[in-house]
This record gives sequence, C-alpha cells and structure tokens, in this order.
Amino acid sequence: MQVTMYSKENCSLCTKAKQVIEELSEEFPLDLNEVDIYKDDELLEKYQIMIPVIEIDGNEVEYGIIHKEAIQEYLNRYLK
Repeated sequence: MQVTMYSKENCSLCTKAKQVIEELSEEFPLDLNEVDIYKDDELLEKYQIMIPVIEIDGNEVEYGIIHKEAIQEYLNRYLK
C-alpha cells in the first residue's frame, strides 16, 4: 500500500508521524513516500498549516497530530 506523508524539514510532528508509519509497516505492507511541501508551491499552498498529512492510496487519512490507532483502524477497514 502506498503511503505518502506530506511534511517539511525540522518538523517534530512529522518525525512522530513517520515513526507511527514505520511501526505500522511491521503489521501492514506499507511503502512510505515522504514529500517535502516546500519543494512544490502547489503542495505548500495546500498543506502549509496541516502537515504532516498522511495519504494512503490517494486518500487523505489524517493530518496534524497523527494517531496510530486512527491509521490502524483505516488500514484494517481498507484491507477487509
């Protein structure tokens, strides 16, 4: 499953979100792609105050403070 995390450098919430995805990748087949919104003006405009944003297979699942349980619940629903 393709997971895209929109983030930026020096973002503590992004670091925590990446940790959550890495933990969940032990349980689910996740392929993480990290995208720095500061390298794309369109993404910067769209996500500047929302990051980190977790998108799974094109669906925005959660943003801001990322909760492992919410992502896990989404994955469980999606995989069934």
